[in-house]
Amino acid sequence: MTTTSANRTLSYRILIILAVAGLLVAGYLSFVYLADVEALCSGVGGCDAVKSSRYSNLAGIPVPVIGVVGYAAILGVLLLERRGGTLAEYGPTLVFGMSLFGTLYSAYLTYLELAVIRAICPYCVASAVIMTAILGVAIYRLVQTMRSYAEVA
Repeated sequence: MTTTSANRTLSYRILIILAVAGLLVAGYLSFVYLADVEALCSGVGGCDAVKSSRYSNLAGIPVPVIGVVGYAAILGVLLLERRGGTLAEYGPTLVFGMSLFGTLYSAYLTYLELAVIRAICPYCVASAVIMTAILGVAIYRLVQTMRSYAEVA
């Protein structure tokens, strides 16, 4: 196995782990939101203030549910790109694009937490960190993919 191939495999596995972690965090937040229960913040954060703010849903869809869909989409593309075909070629670009959007949206939500709501939800911060990590690995993987295409050409 070449170094480039090993790096590609490692970055793929890291992305899978991060997407599953994000899915778990967003899934928990979705449960908290939909079941209307208190989050286990241990008095460390303002989960309930964030959950009850007017920014906790977008067009009637709870933000954590949007997170579940986003992480599931990233995970789905990652799993399906191994089957070959179009996703094998465009998967790294799709994961990059989705994680870029997710990171920008997470940055916006973090701004709202800090400047408008004035409360921090540790789970929301964890989700933002996970999405940003996915973006970092996705950028690395996309650059590696583009380099391998350049070598072939």
